[in-house]
Amino acid sequence: MKQSLQLRLGQQLTMTPQLQQAIRLLQLSSLELKEEIQDVLESNIMLELAEDERPQEKGPSDKELLPVNEDRPVSGNSQEIPEELPVDANWEDVYDNVFTSTAGEEGNQDFLFQRSAPQGLAEHLKWQVELSRFSERDLVIATIIIDSINQQGYLESPLEDIHQALGRQLEDLEFDEVLAVLHRIQQFDPPGVAARNLGECLALQLRQLPEDTPWRQEALKVVSDYLDELASQNVVALKKKIALEDEDFGQVMELLRTLTPHPGDAFVGEDAEYVIPDVFVFKQKNKWVVSINPELSPRLRINPVYSSLVKRADKSDDNQNMRLHLQEARWFLRSLQSRGETLVRVAQCIVEKQQDFFEHGEIAMKPLILRDVAEELSLHESTVSRVTTNKFMHTPRGVFEFKFFFSSHVSTQAGGECSATAIKAFIKELIDHENPAKPLSDLKIAKLLQEKGINVARRTVAKYREAMNIPSSSRRKRLL
Repeated sequence: MKQSLQLRLGQQLTMTPQLQQAIRLLQLSSLELKEEIQDVLESNIMLELAEDERPQEKGPSDKELLPVNEDRPVSGNSQEIPEELPVDANWEDVYDNVFTSTAGEEGNQDFLFQRSAPQGLAEHLKWQVELSRFSERDLVIATIIIDSINQQGYLESPLEDIHQALGRQLEDLEFDEVLAVLHRIQQFDPPGVAARNLGECLALQLRQLPEDTPWRQEALKVVSDYLDELASQNVVALKKKIALEDEDFGQVMELLRTLTPHPGDAFVGEDAEYVIPDVFVFKQKNKWVVSINPELSPRLRINPVYSSLVKRADKSDDNQNMRLHLQEARWFLRSLQSRGETLVRVAQCIVEKQQDFFEHGEIAMKPLILRDVAEELSLHESTVSRVTTNKFMHTPRGVFEFKFFFSSHVSTQAGGECSATAIKAFIKELIDHENPAKPLSDLKIAKLLQEKGINVARRTVAKYREAMNIPSSSRRKRLL
C-alpha cells in the first residue's frame, strides 16, 4: 500500500479552560462553592482574602506587568478584572478539569457534619430495655422481639415463630415467657408499640390513658369488637351496637381520633438538611429587589507582593510557576464574577415574572419554563438549568429552590394559562374547607375548578392530590 498525505478541512467546537471553569462554578451549590474557593486559596499563592484590617505590604511596582487596580478586592459584584498576563505554558498542563471534593482536616470540620444521626425506633426501645429490670433470659427475648418490630411500630413476625426460634437458644423456653416479655415491651414509649394488629395497637393506647378518661371504655369496646364497622364508616351499625346517642357517639369518635395508628412514624424522620440561600429577595420602595448573599461571595484579591515579583523576565522555573498561578487566579476571579452576575440576573428575571406569587402566594403562581427565562436574558437553556439547580432564594414567604418557580401550565376557558403550582394551591384550599363528613371527590374538585375557569381532568386532580400526600376522599371521611 502506497503512503500519501491528505489535507482535510473541518469545523470543531471546543471549550477553552476558562469557559470550562465558568460553567463548572455556575452549577456548584453554595456549600460546594465555599469548598471550591477554600481549595483554590490553599493551592494558589496569588489569591487571598481581602480583609480591611490586614496590613498592606508594599512591594516594587511595575506598571507594565502590574495594573493599577491589581491589589483591589474582587467579589461577585466587582466590575473590574485585571487583564490577562501572557504565559509560556498552557493551563491544561496544570489544571484538572475534573471537580473533586476534598474533606478538610478533622479538627476543622463544620459542626453540622458532626451532629449525630436521628434516633430510630429500635434504638429508642433498646434504650428503655436497658433502663428496665430484665433478667439475662428475658433480655435475649426482648432483643429478638424489638428486632422483629417494623418502622411503623408493629410486630411483623408471629409470636409463635419467635418462640420457635428462641427455643434453639434458650432451654425449656415456654410460650408464656415470650408473651410476658412482649406485654412489658408494649408498655414502652411510644404508646401502642409492638402491637400485632391495628385493634391491639389502638387498645394499648387507650389502656395507657387514665381510667377516669371520659368514654374510655366505650372506645375500647369499639376497637376491640367493632373495628370492621369503624373501618367501613358504618355509623348506623356502630351506634346500634354500642347503644349511644349521636352526641355521645361523637365524643367516642373524638377520643378515637386522638390515637395514632402508626406509633413508629415519629421515629422515621430524615436527618435535617440546612440550606444557605444564594440570594435574598425583599421589597424596597414598592419594588422587589434581588441581592446576592454576601457570605457566598467573599472578597478575593490578587496578592500585590507576589504578583509584583512576576516582573522578573528570567526563565526560571519559579518565575514560570508564579506566572501560571497569577493567570489561574485572574481566570478564577473572572469566572467567580460571571457566576455572581448570572445568578442575580436569573433570580431577578424569576422575581419579575412571579411577582404575583410574592404578593399573594402560591395561588397567584404563573406558569414558567426554562425557555422563558433563557429567551428573556439571551442565555442558553442549559445555562439557566445550571443556575437554577441547587440554588435557593430567601423570600418573605420562606426559602425556595429556584426550580420551585418553574411549573407546567393548564389552559383556562378564557384562553389563558394557569400554573400547576396554583392548581395545587386551589386543590389544597378546597380540601381544607370541605365538610369532613362528606369530603370532596376528585371529580367534584375537577368540576369546582372548571367553574373557576380551569380546564383540568379528574385524573389530573388525583395526580396533584397524591403529589401533595393528600389521601383520597374515602380516607379523608370522618365520623361525626
